[in-house]
Amino acid sequence: MSAIAESLKGRSFTRVADWSRDELLSVLDFADDVKQRQARREKHHLLPGRTLAMIFQKPSTRTRVSFEVGMTQLGGHALYLAAGDLQLGRGETLRDTAVVLSRYVDGIMIRTFEQDDVEELARHASIPVINGLTDSSHPCQALADVMTIRERLGRLEGVRVAYLGDGNNVCASLMVACAKLGASFVAATPEGYEPAAEVVEIAREAGGEVELTRDPQAAAEGADVLYTDVWTSMGQDEEREQRLRDLDGFGIDESLVRLADDDAIVLHCLPAHYGEEITEDVLYGPRSAVWDEAENRLHAQKALLALVIS
Repeated sequence: MSAIAESLKGRSFTRVADWSRDELLSVLDFADDVKQRQARREKHHLLPGRTLAMIFQKPSTRTRVSFEVGMTQLGGHALYLAAGDLQLGRGETLRDTAVVLSRYVDGIMIRTFEQDDVEELARHASIPVINGLTDSSHPCQALADVMTIRERLGRLEGVRVAYLGDGNNVCASLMVACAKLGASFVAATPEGYEPAAEVVEIAREAGGEVELTRDPQAAAEGADVLYTDVWTSMGQDEEREQRLRDLDGFGIDESLVRLADDDAIVLHCLPAHYGEEITEDVLYGPRSAVWDEAENRLHAQKALLALVIS
């Protein structure tokens, strides 16, 4: 194992911004290796007897299944903890929760609303804390995204990624990952849906080429990757009708795909809403790498877990 990989032992992964280019690449390289081992059905029990506590304050398909299966394949165990089943639901502090869980388990994954809650948990835990999703950040998804881009296109340097729709948590984490790994990033959003200015600044300070536009066609022109996400996330249901009006025209359909590079791929972190942010024919079409992307959540997270817990 490289010196960089060794240095990741015990580290938390709460934001992409906190990790260097070389640290991110070490996870991606290890993820490729883990994926090959799994394809060959080779045992790779890198975390025997280790336990991951998984705290969920939001429902999940890919995050829960990929982390739980991942720990099993690594020879460990994942413990599902719904927030309402914990004393957190009755007022116990995050600090106390972090200290207690640190005595029982080897790592914590949390899927919650506030980024500050993840950061506080990581401050007080003596074990690694992994951000499974917050309203402002989705770093594990970004790992799977850049893994898929490199796998499909053979590189990250010089790749043009066009993100269309709501400049949300997925957009934020992917933007910073692209900036650190040499891909250019353009976000096409309607007024009021831009990615957070702080995130754009972080990406540009990391050396990233970041462009913001209100023109989805201009963003898609010559792009190597077209990316989108749902327009109405959990907790935004009351805004749904307004969001559908505001984001109309920012979905990915065949006409938009034709503007991209001939070898371009389409990504979506799922779940998808057909006819809104993406059409069904694109999601299941020849340019779609969405299902590889979903699978790569498993491999990227296994690599991350093995590196930070082992």
